[in-house]
Formats: sequence, C-alpha cells, structure tokens
Amino acid sequence: MFGTPRWRVEELTGYKPLTTFWEDFSIADRFGAGAVRGTFRRAFNEWKHDYKYLTELVMVLNHKIWQFHQQGKADMAELYDSLWRKADGYAVEHLKGEELQYFAKVID
Repeated sequence: MFGTPRWRVEELTGYKPLTTFWEDFSIADRFGAGAVRGTFRRAFNEWKHDYKYLTELVMVLNHKIWQFHQQGKADMAELYDSLWRKADGYAVEHLKGEELQYFAKVID
C-alpha cells in the first residue's frame, strides 16, 4: 500500500548507492517533518566524517527537494532544502583534496 519510492539515481546517472539514506528518509517522510529532522540529525552526525557517505547524503537530500517540489508539497521541499544547505555547506567547507574532488565529481 505505502511502498518506498524508488531512487532511480543509478539508472539516471550511473552512481551506485552505498547507503540506505534514500530508504531511511522515505520512511521518515511518512511520519512528518520531525521524523525527517531526526533522521537527518542521526545520519549527519554519524556520517559527516565519511566523505563518500556525506556525498550521498547531500545527493539524497537534493533529490528529496525535487521529489516534494514536483508533488506540490512546498513545506517538505523547504525542509529538505534547509537540510541540504547544511550538509552541502559542511561538505564544501570541510572536504579537502581528493575528498572534495570526489564530492564535486559525484554531485555534478
């Protein structure tokens, strides 16, 4: 009845997901903004020092912005935008050298 929306990132870009972030946030979506914030807080705090996982977190948040924008759910799109800005800003500020190159290549 309430399936998790499929993240077609591999079909669209060739990027093979490393985490369950898409599924985690899709489950949180069903429980509202508080659950999304909690999921973000846990994922970000746990994985912000792993550049590959941080990169994927930023990608998922960006895709969630567009998912909710397309569904006409501005409040959820705005929430995901604020979380994306935090994670993306952290990545740009803290990743250096090869880690930043990886981030830029995958995000592009």
